[in-house]
Amino acid sequence: MTSQQSHRKDEHVSLAEKFHQPAENSSFNQVRILHQSLPELALSDVDASTKFARKQVAYPVLIEAMTGGSEQTGKLNAQIAQLAAAVHLPMAVGSQSVALKQPELTETFAVVRDYNPDGLVIANIGAGHSVADAQAAVEMISADALQVHINAAQEVIMPEGDREFYWLDQLAAIVAKLNLPVIVKEVGFGMTAKTVQKLMAIGVKYVDLSGRGGTSFARIENFRRPAKEMAYLDDWGLTTPESLLEMRKLSSRPVIVASGGIKTPLDAVKALALGADMAGMAGEVLHHLITTDYVATVEWLRHWLQDFKRLMLLTGSSTVKDLRKQSMVFSPELESFARQRFISLE
Repeated sequence: MTSQQSHRKDEHVSLAEKFHQPAENSSFNQVRILHQSLPELALSDVDASTKFARKQVAYPVLIEAMTGGSEQTGKLNAQIAQLAAAVHLPMAVGSQSVALKQPELTETFAVVRDYNPDGLVIANIGAGHSVADAQAAVEMISADALQVHINAAQEVIMPEGDREFYWLDQLAAIVAKLNLPVIVKEVGFGMTAKTVQKLMAIGVKYVDLSGRGGTSFARIENFRRPAKEMAYLDDWGLTTPESLLEMRKLSSRPVIVASGGIKTPLDAVKALALGADMAGMAGEVLHHLITTDYVATVEWLRHWLQDFKRLMLLTGSSTVKDLRKQSMVFSPELESFARQRFISLE
């Protein structure tokens, strides 16, 4: 029998595709990187590899948390694991909370290690879970790291969502007890500098900003409401470029994953130029798997990654760190945001 949580997993995937936005609507269109006419590089000089979550990865790109917890999403997890292995990218599974409550759904997550035995795989649970739950989620997929998602806005809009959000103490316990990287992740509403300061104060060393602009859980959960009366929250939260600018207010900062609206290689390059260490992509990968097939998706992603290296060349960047040195121009709207938040654009 399909549980409410398992059914919700299928609903989320279906609605994520229903509300999929084309690249033309990207919030990263508010950022321009200046072209370098004399890069003095060959494409073979460009090294896109980087270190993340204690492992070396081929590109600063993470296939983000999406699926698992139902028969349909378990099959998608298997395909995503194969995809990650084929192109040597780290990947995260969707929230494993459902499998902690219903062990018969464990295989819909554990399948990722069958198809991706050597890759960097990241477990995922919601904030508020115990250390024991966190450890169980890690063991379920032999994970190399753990994402803990903070999703107050989603829960508030979700018809059956939580209504109490006392998370910091439990997050601190998980960070202290787990002997592997813990990434605290938003789910499409962005983070302010103040939020990240609170997380760093309890020992968090990795954050996933997950700004507005990608899969909208405000829109998805409102669609699931009988009266659909909370559409006014569709634009709630900070965009990913706004969240990245917020990080400039910090005197020190954690490792930053920028997700939420990453669709093209240019979006990813802009995210790294704005200060991210990794770019995370979920909806675009899911869109290709749903609308084409696995083989076509592998081909698309290989071209995507090759184009990422081409863009590094066009910015004169031979390494990922070089992307931080780029000159950028911002839209009036983003410039106004920075001015009102007392953020330097220099």
